[in-house]
Amino acid sequence: MNHRTPSTRRRFLASVAATTASGIWLPRSTALAAENGVGETDHFWYRLAPTDGPYIDTQRDSKAFGIGEGKIYFSEDNARSWSRSLDFPDAAMLNFSCILGNGNIVFATRGKIYVSNDSLKSYRELKLIDRDGGDYLPHTPRDPAKAGWYFYSLDGVHTWQVGGKEMMIWGNYCNVKSEPVPVNIYYSRDGGETVKIAYSFGRNPQFQYKDAEPASWLGDADNAVVCRHVHSVSYNAVENAFYACSGDIDRGHGHECHWLRGTYDDKSDSWNWKVVVSSNSNSRFKSGGINFVDGQAYWVADSNGKASPDGSYDRGIFRCKPADIADKNKHTRLYDMKYEMACMTIEDGVMLAPHYGNATPSATGFLISLDLGKTWGNYDLKQFGDRSGVRVNKRNSEGWFRVGLRQKWLDRGEVLFIKPK
Repeated sequence: MNHRTPSTRRRFLASVAATTASGIWLPRSTALAAENGVGETDHFWYRLAPTDGPYIDTQRDSKAFGIGEGKIYFSEDNARSWSRSLDFPDAAMLNFSCILGNGNIVFATRGKIYVSNDSLKSYRELKLIDRDGGDYLPHTPRDPAKAGWYFYSLDGVHTWQVGGKEMMIWGNYCNVKSEPVPVNIYYSRDGGETVKIAYSFGRNPQFQYKDAEPASWLGDADNAVVCRHVHSVSYNAVENAFYACSGDIDRGHGHECHWLRGTYDDKSDSWNWKVVVSSNSNSRFKSGGINFVDGQAYWVADSNGKASPDGSYDRGIFRCKPADIADKNKHTRLYDMKYEMACMTIEDGVMLAPHYGNATPSATGFLISLDLGKTWGNYDLKQFGDRSGVRVNKRNSEGWFRVGLRQKWLDRGEVLFIKPK
C-alpha cells in the first residue's frame, strides 16, 4: 500500500469503520467516542487498540503478534482477528517480539527467547550463541519475580537488509526496576532460527548483586566499556555499518553513554566494534532513536543529569554525516526540544518521536514531521493519561504505526496506532 495515497477525512473514517466491525473502545477519550474511536491532529490520525483483545506486542505488514493471559496469538489481518493461538504459561513475562520477513516470530521473556517458524502452530526455545561459538547461558535470577530484562528493547525496528539477506539486531534496555543483567547486542542472520551475541558490554560494578564477588559479576570481564543499558541499534546501508548508543549516567566507573560503530563479516560470521564517542549524561550523545536516511544519521537526545552552569541541557533532534557524529560543530539541530527523548522511528520521510512522559509537562506527547524534519507538529494526547511511547513499529499494510504506551516509562499500558496524513 502507498502510505501517502491522499484520502479525504470522510473516506478515511468510512474505511476504518468498514475494516473494524467491532469498533474501538477508548474509555478515557471523550474526544474520540464519536468517530469510531479515531481522533486526529493536523498531522495524523490516532486510535487505541481494542482493550478486550490480546496486547499487540509487535506488527509487520499485515501480521501481528499478541499476548494474552497464558496465551500468545498470531494475526494475519492487522490484528482485527487472531487466526491462531497457543498456550504459553509465561505470557505475562513476555517483553520482546519481532516478526521477520520469512514469517518467523522471535519472542522473549525476561530471560528466555523463542522462535516460531510455522505462524505460531508451534514454538521452540532458542539457545543463545556466544561470540566464540559456544553457548551463552543467561544467569538464574535470585528472585524470578524481579528477573532482569535480557531482551527488552526501547526501539521498535530490528530488521534490515544486509548484503541481500535480512538481519535482526537489537540491544537490551535493562537494569531498571529489576535484578541486574548483562548488557548485550543480539543478532540473527538466519531468519531467527539462531540468535547470537554481537557485542557484550563490560562489568559495571553499579549493576551487580550487592554481595556478589567481582569474579562472578555479569558482563564481559575483558571489556572496559560499561553502561547501564542499550537505547538504540540501527544500520546504515551506505556504509554497511551498524551503530548503537547506550546510557545512562556517570556513577564513578566511567562513562555509560557511548556510541558504537560495528561492522559485520558474513563469511567469518564475526564483528568488529569501535567506540565512536563517549560522554556524560548532559549530552546529545546520551541519545536514542538512531535512524539513517540517505546515509545521514538522525537521532534524539536523552540528555539529563547535572545541568550546564547556565542551567541548559544539550537536547533536541539532530542530523549529521556518520563520519561527523563525534563532532558537535558539524551537527544540525532539526528541532530544539526542551525535554529529554529516547525513541524515534523514521519511515518514508515521516519522523515520529514519542515524548518521555516522566520528563515533559505533556501527558502522552508526540513530536512528528512529515517532511524529514523541515516542519514539525508537537502534540499532547492528554486523554490517554501519563504515558510514554516506546517500541514504535513501522507502519502496517494499512499505514498505521504501532506505539507501545508505558506507564511511568516501564510498565506496560496500552497500544496506540498513529497514521500520518
